[in-house]
Amino acid sequence: MAYPKGKVGTKGKKQIMEENKATLKFYIRIILGANAIYAAVNLVVFYSSSTFWTWMMPVFALAVYFGSYRFMSSMAKPVYAEDESLLDGGTDLNMEQGMAEHLKDIILLTAIAQVLTIITSYFWYLLLLAPARAVHLLWVTFLGPWFLTESPSASEEVNEKKQRRQERRQIRKF
Repeated sequence: MAYPKGKVGTKGKKQIMEENKATLKFYIRIILGANAIYAAVNLVVFYSSSTFWTWMMPVFALAVYFGSYRFMSSMAKPVYAEDESLLDGGTDLNMEQGMAEHLKDIILLTAIAQVLTIITSYFWYLLLLAPARAVHLLWVTFLGPWFLTESPSASEEVNEKKQRRQERRQIRKF
């Protein structure tokens, strides 16, 4: 595969704004679709066997959807000047390794869990993957390196020993 030469192109403010609108539209469709499927199946097919938790868990899912979507839409909010020209297109929601990527993952995880609960209510436990991922990211990016770094004095001692060995080897060679 041939790679283009030179600098990688960047997105313009208007392009970022248009892509953000498309991304938000896509995720609102996922949210509405998952809720429509869940409600239709539980109202039509399983209405007689519905319990309190059958309707409380979707309320929790709606809160997760609302919070994630609201945060994403606030990140993508464009800024206009007084003359209606675009100053900033908002944060790029399609950027890799960004906060928006984690929010999109939360929305998708919740939608998948909600639709799969049509089969069995135990699929709600999939939502526990989100806090598990958050703890993993916290450990990998902050806590792990902080706890597992060697003290500078120990590494200096090792470096001094290595240096002495190398000096001895150099002396033996000559």
